[in-house]
Amino acid sequence: MKHTTITKVIGISLSAALLASVATGCGSASNGDTVQITNVSYDPTRELYTAYNELFAKHWKEKTGQDVEVTQSHGGSGKQALEVANGLEADVVTLALEYDVDAIQDAGLIDDGWISEFDDDSAPYTSTIVFLVRKGNPKNIQDWDDLVKDGVGVITPNPKTSGGARWNYLAAWAYATQEYGDDEAKTEDFMKKLYQNVLVLDSGARGATTSFVENGQGDVLIAWENEAFLSVRDNPDDYEIVTPGISILAQPSVAVVDENVKKHDNAEAAKAYLKYLYSDEAQELIAENYYRPIDQTILKKHADTFDLKVKLTTIKDFGGWDAVQKKHFADGGVFDEIYEE
Repeated sequence: MKHTTITKVIGISLSAALLASVATGCGSASNGDTVQITNVSYDPTRELYTAYNELFAKHWKEKTGQDVEVTQSHGGSGKQALEVANGLEADVVTLALEYDVDAIQDAGLIDDGWISEFDDDSAPYTSTIVFLVRKGNPKNIQDWDDLVKDGVGVITPNPKTSGGARWNYLAAWAYATQEYGDDEAKTEDFMKKLYQNVLVLDSGARGATTSFVENGQGDVLIAWENEAFLSVRDNPDDYEIVTPGISILAQPSVAVVDENVKKHDNAEAAKAYLKYLYSDEAQELIAENYYRPIDQTILKKHADTFDLKVKLTTIKDFGGWDAVQKKHFADGGVFDEIYEE
């Protein structure tokens, strides 16, 4: 998978380097003066965690006297979860959705009850799904129905590997359900037309942004809200954001990888690393990086940035992630049917 960034900020390390460290017997660890933490995250959080790691290191130093070194890995959320389950020695995971953390729990690496370990179902920030279009919106894209029109090139990642892509898919499904009610055949036909207009299915959200922004492919990028804001911030004369009539409350999840922190003797620091995401300082930083803080007071302070009136469906409206995965994204599920036809 091609890893790129919109800005010049990059993560410290990628999965291949981390797997190499596992192979040589070197994982994250605490040696008294310095504690090391490996954070395996999803694709578009590079800028956020580069900034947050500095904030947390300062906090931890003041609290304990220890230095902290955080190694980052980024990629499609589903792919990242699979790599952790298969041996990538993450101390914490900060993934795009609850289901991907559950996959690591199912591998025996995360204790039961992880979702209750931190506030708000262990989701310290949220996001939603928007459209990024080229300046002037030449195809006049206003809502989901415009994405199925002839001649509209759509960019979105692959929901088989990308958590963001699954949120994108579900937001589109919510629109179609709103339009067609209980007529699932019409909803599936809408989704089929949408994916017929998709020019390329990248494995992760950042790869999709690269296809749209750097490679000039497509007329519209279905994107994480934060990813769209980064593109507009860095290229204000080239892009603009369109908020659809209905979207979805995307809830990225965080968890300590219990078996790995036992091995690395850094459980206290790893838990503190995730807990500090809820601090006022971190919540402000989260907003500055265009994620929606879970702290409602801080979120409202940034109401000039975020559209707080957008209609949002939730994963609970779909019956939860287990039901969604089985119906839509498992092999032979609805996505396979509509995309292979």
